[in-house]
Formats: sequence, C-alpha cells, structure tokens
Amino acid sequence: MLAVAKTRRTTVRLWRWRSNPLRRRVDVVEAWVVLGAWLFALVGGLIAGLAAAEVVSRSVDRQREERREVTAVLTENAPERSATRTVGGDRVWATVRWKTPDGTARTGEAQVRPEAEKGTRTPIWTDRHGTLMTKPLNEAEAVLQAVSAGLLAATGAGCVVWLAAWTVCVRLDGRRMRDWDAEWERADLRWGGRTG
Repeated sequence: MLAVAKTRRTTVRLWRWRSNPLRRRVDVVEAWVVLGAWLFALVGGLIAGLAAAEVVSRSVDRQREERREVTAVLTENAPERSATRTVGGDRVWATVRWKTPDGTARTGEAQVRPEAEKGTRTPIWTDRHGTLMTKPLNEAEAVLQAVSAGLLAATGAGCVVWLAAWTVCVRLDGRRMRDWDAEWERADLRWGGRTG
C-alpha cells in the first residue's frame, strides 16, 4: 500500500511587502492601495460621521431657537380617532387659528386631541414669522438623529473609499494577468514552443 504524503499549506502573510522573486511591482502598488483604502475608510469615515452628526445637531439647535409654542383655537370640532386622520395614535388633524407675532390671524391644520370641541385652546409650534411648524425634537430624539446621520455618513464614506480601491485593484489585477501572459509567451518561445 502506498503512503500518501500529506502536504501542509503555508500562508505567508504580508507577502506583498516582503522581498521575494514572485513579487511584482503591481503587487506592491496593490498593497499600498489596500493599506491606503483602510486608512482613508477609517479616518475619512470618522471625519464624515462626526461632521454629519455636528450638522444635524446644529440644525436641531437652530430649530429649538427659532420655534416657539403658541396657543391656537380650534375652528371646528376635531374628528374622532380614525385610521386615516390619526397621528401618532393619540392625535388627529384639525383646523386651528392662531395669531402671528405681528397680530395677523392665520389658519392651518394642526395635531389636536380627538373629539375636541370648536373653540378649544391647543398648543402649536410656529417659527418667528408665525408659520405653522412641527414641534422641535427633544434631547433624546436629537441625539438619535445625530448618531444615525453620523453612522450613515461614516458608512457611506467608507463604502465610497472601498469602491474606489476595489476598482483600482480590479485594474491592477487585469494588468497582472496581461504581464503573466506576456511572460508565459516569452518562456514558451525560449523553450522552443509556439504561442497562439
């Protein structure tokens, strides 16, 4: 009975950085591209994430400064709770009237308690010109929105960097294959064979 010798596969880590006869210039370039992609994805993603979170945080702060709570009066009876008119489970849309800072009366749709009667006072949010706005985010919502925007921006920046690196590596791989084909042709001619 023949004994089959077991061969052990050896993985050489960082082979593109070590000097060896199989390493080509394109391999070194690819190693630098991958290293640069890692660095740019991490650092660029971190910077993009922090910048996006800061922009969202400033926007929320600006909303809090510019919006103010005023009292409005219902101009009609609020509808009953229904699937089509209910907002957030405990509010419905109804027409209300309020006054702007300069005293002008305005009307619009706002969220109110279901079945509230005409003439009921309800709080609404407006900007400095008296235009109806949504309630500004509370602290927890603002943090969640800033973190979400930061994570999304960081992920997007990292993906863009990796897509660019992948494109460069695909082109380098094509270059490597063309170089190998040319070398095999030269070797075949040296050994007396024919190519093509």
